[in-house]
Amino acid sequence: MAAPSPFAPLGVFDSGVGGLSVLRAIRQQYPAEDVIYLADQAHVPYGSRSLEEVRAFSEGITRFLVDEGIKLMVVACNTASAAALRYLRERFPTLPFVGMEPAVKPAAEQTQSGVVGVLATPATFQGALYASVVERFAQGVTLLQDTCEGLVGLIEAGRLEDGQTRAILERALRPMLTRGIDTVVLGCTHYPFVIPLIEEIVGPGVRVIDPAPAVARQAGRLLQMHGLANTGQSVGRVRFITSGDAGRLTALLPRLLGEAGRVETAEWVDRGRTLRLSGEAIEN
Repeated sequence: MAAPSPFAPLGVFDSGVGGLSVLRAIRQQYPAEDVIYLADQAHVPYGSRSLEEVRAFSEGITRFLVDEGIKLMVVACNTASAAALRYLRERFPTLPFVGMEPAVKPAAEQTQSGVVGVLATPATFQGALYASVVERFAQGVTLLQDTCEGLVGLIEAGRLEDGQTRAILERALRPMLTRGIDTVVLGCTHYPFVIPLIEEIVGPGVRVIDPAPAVARQAGRLLQMHGLANTGQSVGRVRFITSGDAGRLTALLPRLLGEAGRVETAEWVDRGRTLRLSGEAIEN
């Protein structure tokens, strides 16, 4: 891969719209950067899939975005980070990567009760990355875990204040509150979009940790380290691509990101190993 220019775009991907929470933080902190955001909505959710499947999807997406000229990759998906981040760094050694790590460390440092709730997908909980973070930083802290089954699909549908969404969160959080949590870690990039509902359920005495701002800061540090930061004054552009329904992503962008955008479509070929652009773009 040729040495990228500071004016090249960042790549950001997730299984769906969850990574928009990370993109939102990147746009707030580094507005001059161009970004290509890829939502693999053909395969959402990743959380219930095998680590091997997620690794294959992640490699195909990374290869596609490298061909589109990105200078840095943000794996804006906890499940993909757990399944594939180390593998991707080995496969693409010249490309800087930023991944998602469950914010167990700051939670363990800040908890007063010693009891922390963690909301994440099954694949994240099963991954070596989560186990490593817990072993290194959560000794002496009680972690209460819940997979919030079905929540990702509801967020993908834009049902952020839906009664069913509330019911899933109530079922996960009420038992944790009974056991004394004072901190909630969001271990899935979809979940920050329901922070208002989470805060309503847990009350003002419980801290909710959104990892997106920290991930954006790490991306900025790597850009500076590699001499790739775009220091221009203009506002960067975002190119949106989905492997699913472009109309659905287009409709959600203003609500979740606060921006409208033109959404292109890509399709999986070669038995699901390769992505290629297809179809017409939809513009909001």
